[in-house]
Amino acid sequence: MKTASVVLCICCCLSGVNAQQPLIGVVDTVGGTTLDDLTNGPAWRMLVNTPGHGMHAVWMYSGDTSGALLDRNIRYNFYDYVTGAWSYPDSDFMQGGVYVFVGRAGYGSIDIDTNGVAVISAHHATTGANFAPIVARDVDVGQAIFDYSPGEPTLDGYVWPCVGVGMNGYYHLAMLENATQDNLYWGRMTSWPTWDAAVSMPSPQPEPLFPDHNIATSKVPGSNKVCITWVAVPATGAAQMPGFYRESRDGGDHWDTPLDIGFPPAFHPGSETVPSYHVSSLFPLYDRNDNLHIVGNVSPFVRDTFWPNLSEIWHFCPDNTPSWTRIHRAGSYSLLAPMGNNATYACRPSIGEDNRGGLHVAWEQFDSANVETTSNRLRADIFYTMDDYDNGASWLPAMRITEQGTWSCRFPSAIDHFEGDTFSVLYLMDQCAGVGRYGEGPVTENPVGVRRVVWTGLAEGKGPAILSTELSAAPNPFSQATTFSYQLGRAGTAALSIQDVTGRAVRRLAGGLQPAGSHSVLWDGRDDRGRALRVGVYFCTLDIGAKRISRKVVLTE
Repeated sequence: MKTASVVLCICCCLSGVNAQQPLIGVVDTVGGTTLDDLTNGPAWRMLVNTPGHGMHAVWMYSGDTSGALLDRNIRYNFYDYVTGAWSYPDSDFMQGGVYVFVGRAGYGSIDIDTNGVAVISAHHATTGANFAPIVARDVDVGQAIFDYSPGEPTLDGYVWPCVGVGMNGYYHLAMLENATQDNLYWGRMTSWPTWDAAVSMPSPQPEPLFPDHNIATSKVPGSNKVCITWVAVPATGAAQMPGFYRESRDGGDHWDTPLDIGFPPAFHPGSETVPSYHVSSLFPLYDRNDNLHIVGNVSPFVRDTFWPNLSEIWHFCPDNTPSWTRIHRAGSYSLLAPMGNNATYACRPSIGEDNRGGLHVAWEQFDSANVETTSNRLRADIFYTMDDYDNGASWLPAMRITEQGTWSCRFPSAIDHFEGDTFSVLYLMDQCAGVGRYGEGPVTENPVGVRRVVWTGLAEGKGPAILSTELSAAPNPFSQATTFSYQLGRAGTAALSIQDVTGRAVRRLAGGLQPAGSHSVLWDGRDDRGRALRVGVYFCTLDIGAKRISRKVVLTE
């Protein structure tokens, strides 16, 4: 796992004229962690886009192999659209990215403010053995130079803060009370760096599970909407776990009454089998039209027993009729091993939107026959689909976008809003399935990756029909030679070349009309005249018509 990216080609069956086209994706290793449960609850926002600049990625980091997480922190990396590369790579994937906070901190999320800079939350230890939220803000897009807004003393005693920033510049936190580990609160900062007092959220509804809350803020100019979601403990005994959401339309000055989201029409409601939420639900998003979308996973509750081995992924939009649409169903009546802590068969969905209004959803899904022999736990993969540009009223067939094998791919977080034809999702590649610090297997060093799925149909306004091109280099860094690999979704003119850090062309590797399919080109570190180039950073560029993709490569001695 020392290479920068891996090309994946999967045949998938899609409805429409161009079915059976290959799905082409690239996964970049952006960092690593020994923590193999990035979130105990639902997916949180860990990957966000600044239009015209790049993607911001965060993850919960630990290098502690004992499982005690004594060094836990949030790490950050930035994908620059201009260079086509991650800004803070390392040949050792565990050192990829940069620390966000000083000292021990963790359990947070990311958003961007009105200037497009990263805003990252966590909680950390304060005086008196208590905890409080802390929020970091970058000084400029992708620079990783942070200033901080501590939550204490106003927010002392609150943990698990997820962050959202409104269009009026207000910062919002949804968080739990540390003393009870369940009561849900909201905090707001109208002027950096001072926080208002915390406000209880779900009262008078049932208490939330731990930790199952989430937050979303609108990115529509002039809108100040905020939404907080949570799943609640049943009011009495063993029963369905209900889900709730609460909105403010004026940046938190006033809040609507908490609403019971209800249950989707799953698992034959009205019989002894009914749907129930789980700690791994729910996930909200405001789209480009300021409509609210929530995705969640439900499993059947049969009399007094919850069945996590069957799951459905659903989409909720209060502006649709009906408000619920099913995205996907998966499960098995016979599992060869347990799934691991806080999981159902298909769970932790997250949702994003492209610049034409298409909705994209990713989730983790277990494989009933793929067993980790060391830990006796099932391995998982990342699945993905999108709607038919109809506000989530219908969805394309789901597809697996990670390779089945000896990794367990988990805890996906979809990018929030994205431009062009590339959907991205961050996830963990667990080397041993199961949560090590809960005794479900050994603690391992696990890469954190960002998978990029490229559809030319999005950019061309034709929907997800034909899949396009990506470029990878392996090995990277290299000393003698490296191989560039790329896929062409259709035949056409393509040119592959090498530039130095000043942008000067030093080697032309390929050009002319090329057929659709897989291509690879070897580069020996020499220029067009056959001279060995100096050690340093170079860029490989693939030009296909008006599209250009660049990858940074490092030539060593």
